[in-house]
Amino acid sequence: MKGSPAFPLASCLLPLLLLGVSGEVSWFSVKGPVEPITVLLGTDATLPCQLSPEQSAAHMHIRWYRAQLTPAVLVFHNGQEQGEGQMPEYQGRTQMVRHAIDTGSVALQIQQVQASDDGLYHCQITDGFTSQEVSMELRVVGLGSAPLVHMTGPENNGIRVLCSSSGWFPKPKVQWRDPLGDTLLSSSESQTQDRDGLFQVEASLLVTDRAIGNVICSIQNPIYDQEKSKAILLPEPFFPTTSPWSVALVCSILILSVVIGGISLATWKEHQVKRREMKKWSKEHDEMVQMKKETNIVLKIRDDLQVDLDLRKALYREDWKKALLYPDWRKELFQLAPVEINNERPDQDKSDPKTEENRGKETADPSDGSSQVDHNLIKLSQEGFMLGRYYWEVDVKDTEEWTLGVYELYAQDASPTDSSRKFRVLEKKGDVYRALAFCSQNISLEERLSLKTRPLKIAIFLDQEDNDLSFYNMTDETHIFSFAQDTFMGSLYPYFKRNSMELSPTAQP
Repeated sequence: MKGSPAFPLASCLLPLLLLGVSGEVSWFSVKGPVEPITVLLGTDATLPCQLSPEQSAAHMHIRWYRAQLTPAVLVFHNGQEQGEGQMPEYQGRTQMVRHAIDTGSVALQIQQVQASDDGLYHCQITDGFTSQEVSMELRVVGLGSAPLVHMTGPENNGIRVLCSSSGWFPKPKVQWRDPLGDTLLSSSESQTQDRDGLFQVEASLLVTDRAIGNVICSIQNPIYDQEKSKAILLPEPFFPTTSPWSVALVCSILILSVVIGGISLATWKEHQVKRREMKKWSKEHDEMVQMKKETNIVLKIRDDLQVDLDLRKALYREDWKKALLYPDWRKELFQLAPVEINNERPDQDKSDPKTEENRGKETADPSDGSSQVDHNLIKLSQEGFMLGRYYWEVDVKDTEEWTLGVYELYAQDASPTDSSRKFRVLEKKGDVYRALAFCSQNISLEERLSLKTRPLKIAIFLDQEDNDLSFYNMTDETHIFSFAQDTFMGSLYPYFKRNSMELSPTAQP
């Protein structure tokens, strides 16, 4: 801090205390499948349920239930399944898939699915005073037996054909077809459920056209989109004999129909225009209603997402000092540092260096060299950081070596050197990353880091109020490392160069 009293150089050899910032986020959510889960009758079903962010659920209270909390489908508590309060129909048929519970997966497995298992399920996870849940739908599909088709005998100048099948779930769709694939209307149809909830169907068809030859009975599951069918041959001798009086009656009816049709033709034409107009208006009205419904759904999804985002931000702001997530959100609580990054190339005129000011939008290009004596490519447009919270970003790209962080001066020096500074930096050399705290060649902290993703851009957050210095990988927005100590005792400045510090790894204060 500007104006701070000078301290002896020996004081920089005091060891720094690294406070592990490992507090967990004070919220979680539960995720499940959006689309229904479809399983065949008699097979096993697995209903997924996942904690977000991933964390162990072994110590949490997990409850799977249907229409009401108690009795439940399955209860998991104190690290094991609880038999009390379980629905009788699920006893011995359900279990927790526990191989991934340490990553927050608390899937439910139902063995030998029955028709009564069809419907809505709820996964509720409780940790202390926090409870979240998600709902999902299980659809049970039962493919019944092949249709049994037979003729029952002549009837009303035709032949009645009967089709029956059992073991379907849910209620199947029955359809009669002729050899050309055209649909024939059933004369009657009945569907009943047995004690296991499976449907038995029976449908009949009266065939009066001798030319048809054969008919097909098709039974289809409405969910699984699979059908079972059976055809039956209808020989012409099985049709009743037509009498001459019947033929005369049919001819008379046809003539009468022609006369009536001619009389009504004129009236029918008058109403055609009105019918088309009504049909067009009805179609436009339906399209408008559907569009309005879809718009409301989209607006509701948007509002729900905004509410969820606001809630997460509120929870983050309540305890952001413990949370090592969301570097973009952390920027809202810090001030953009007024730093400048030197982009001078070695082959350029040293008297005309080019600089660009880092305002959070432009970052450093580490591929360029530097001609400065101390190799520091970053400058602060004021005499040390003032008391407060600051952040800045440096684009390190894929450079083989770099050093990035801050240094501390206990006394103002017109030409400070590395030996008069206390450094807290991250260092990259090849594929090796280290966190270093040192003064001259005396290292007070050295820790090797393991990064999942190679950082191309790094954000530095300096909190002088809480004496914390944190580094974030902006490539995957993850926390890299944090320096923490009792207090900053000198003036702080940003530091960045394109090679490593070349310190002895065994040097200690």
